[in-house]
Amino acid sequence: MSQTQSHAVDPSAIKKTWQMPDTLILIFIVGIFAAILTYLIPAGQFDSQQVTYMMEGVEKTRTVIDPNSFAYATDEKGELVYNTVGFFASGGGIGLMNFPFEGLVSGSKWGSAVGVIMFMLVIGGAFGVVMRTGTIDNGILRLIDKTKGSESLFIPVLFLLFSLGGAVFGMGEEAVAFAIIIAPLMVRLGYDSITTVMVTYIATQIGFGTSWMNPFSVAIAQGIAGVPVLSGMTVRMGLWAGFTLVGMAFTMMYAAKVKANPESSYSYRTDTYFRQQEVDETQSRWGLGDTLVILTVVAATLWVVWGVVMHAWYIPEIASQFFTMGFIVAIIGAVFRLNDMNLNDAAAAFKEGASVMLPPAILVGCAKGVLLILGGGSTEEASVLNSILNSAGGLISGMPAVASAWVMYVFQSVFNFFVTSGSGQAALTMPLLSPLSDIAGVTRQVAVLAFQLGDGFTNVIVPTSAPLMATLGVCRIDWGDWAKFCWRFMLLLFILSSIVVVVAQMLGFS
Repeated sequence: MSQTQSHAVDPSAIKKTWQMPDTLILIFIVGIFAAILTYLIPAGQFDSQQVTYMMEGVEKTRTVIDPNSFAYATDEKGELVYNTVGFFASGGGIGLMNFPFEGLVSGSKWGSAVGVIMFMLVIGGAFGVVMRTGTIDNGILRLIDKTKGSESLFIPVLFLLFSLGGAVFGMGEEAVAFAIIIAPLMVRLGYDSITTVMVTYIATQIGFGTSWMNPFSVAIAQGIAGVPVLSGMTVRMGLWAGFTLVGMAFTMMYAAKVKANPESSYSYRTDTYFRQQEVDETQSRWGLGDTLVILTVVAATLWVVWGVVMHAWYIPEIASQFFTMGFIVAIIGAVFRLNDMNLNDAAAAFKEGASVMLPPAILVGCAKGVLLILGGGSTEEASVLNSILNSAGGLISGMPAVASAWVMYVFQSVFNFFVTSGSGQAALTMPLLSPLSDIAGVTRQVAVLAFQLGDGFTNVIVPTSAPLMATLGVCRIDWGDWAKFCWRFMLLLFILSSIVVVVAQMLGFS
């Protein structure tokens, strides 16, 4: 027996550190709190009204809350009505112990919750097939090979690529694997591991926070908020380009500083590991099959955008088009034996990709169940939620609309510390902030924008973000060292995002 094996570890000697509860636990706690509120807050209701507005020369209408119509429900005796929720309810009713199931099966294929959940599973499966071909991986490795000796291009091109991945299909966790490959090379080129984190995971979050089409973030938030899915993409494309350039410039200035003086690096101590390591220079694969996969993904993306703009495609149509993309990619992968892939592998990849989306899908359903406890989100039926919205609206009613929009952004930024899942946060906050935005005079598109920016950008620093901590881990960076570097970048993003939200509200972004 070796010396290592001969010494048993005393469990009592292991220091236990506090961990943030899982998002599902947080939602259940919120569910308990919501059930308690039904005993404390009387039910109220709003009237709705139709408003008309012009968009691109076309008159359109929308149903919104009439903020002056709120009234508490009363019984025959004139006493306030409390829609109390019990421990369990039968006959399709809502109770504390059956709110997850009721939330999961609520809605229709056109929206929350079951429609959004199925949308997430199909999209996740389709992109799972794309990732299984190895084309995305090899494309990045090929890029690394091509930019060796051209350090001036290496950082901006990588940053752009990862930012695009975050914007198009919610790339985040995938950055961890690439950080393992890129970190030794980055140090060898005279930079550091922090630069690696910036061009991989942080770049994906810049794209995620400003995405115009991410099906796991903006599409879900817009669907829940009742905003046409993928609407406002022109503005968001501009934001993506602007914030990507800002992140790119910040990274390049820091990298140039480190190259000129390596000891100025915040990760200089921990980068010793990579300085002593030989870099694997394995060449990446690229062939006709990889080209066809990339062309299929690009064509599918353009096709979906065309369908949304020209034919108002919604969740069912968009999911079907991306499923078709996955089907075609599976055939290409099998024919060209990409990563030794066959059709059985493609089927397994689809199921694995869908399974990755199952946790956030469950969160969407459970969060919808919390909303059902509070009344289901209908403004015309008496509920606790309507009473809460009225009180919240009254709290900020004295504020200018631009101030209300900014407060929404701050709220989303803080809330992301507790729920870092984009889809989970959308499911928890958008059902509340959407009608609240009507009361406060904030457009729902701006409310979605506040969610996007608040959710995406704080992922660059919050220690509760699993992908961030994983990326820092493979780059051997202590979170404390990362925070010392990142707070300036986080402050810059916060200031720019605040300006964007305020200006968007002032210009009536809708």
